Amino acid sequence: MSDGNIVIRRETEKDRRVVESLVRESFWNVYRPGCLEHYVLHRLRDDPAFVPELDFVMERDGVIIGQNVFVRAVIRADDGRDVPIMTMGPICIAPAFKRMGYGKRLLDFSLEQAAAFGCGALCFEGNIGFYGKSGFSYASDFGIRYHGLPEGADASFFLCRELAPGYLAGMTGEYATPQGYFAAERESEAFARFDAQFPFKEKLKLPGQIF
Repeated sequence: MSDGNIVIRRETEKDRRVVESLVRESFWNVYRPGCLEHYVLHRLRDDPAFVPELDFVMERDGVIIGQNVFVRAVIRADDGRDVPIMTMGPICIAPAFKRMGYGKRLLDFSLEQAAAFGCGALCFEGNIGFYGKSGFSYASDFGIRYHGLPEGADASFFLCRELAPGYLAGMTGEYATPQGYFAAERESEAFARFDAQFPFKEKLKLPGQIF
């Protein structure tokens, strides 16, 4: 996709450290003091569930300002089937370009490409206020539960969108985040060494963080 000075394309190997730095800047002190997302992305690229065909960057005037990735996942259906779906993220836009519409453009393009690639549905943890504008609904509307969440607990963070109409029709089941997303927690020493390769940033405990 190209629109004036905006280009969305596949990530290349030479982009990787630039993209990891972008993810670190975007998520730093947002959900926790510091962030883990840049290491998660670093490790996901070697995960068998990672979908390299759906690994995107957004450039503005030749500079990378956004990225999104997709990972294969399953819904454990109550009838015993494993229903293949995908999840996505980390997805981000550089802090200087947030709230300018770039995030939605990247998201909508990514979803179109995922649908064309054959992804039937997508489950994701995010804010319905933003992602609802791109067709996401609460996963509970599709009969999908979040693994480990007690019955009656707030699941408003857990979203879903069918990319193939009717793909989830008549099904109920449970979704679990792919294990690749927990790399930083499992590999704390490796994560610390990885993060030390980047410029120092102060970790702050801020209102609104969830970890």
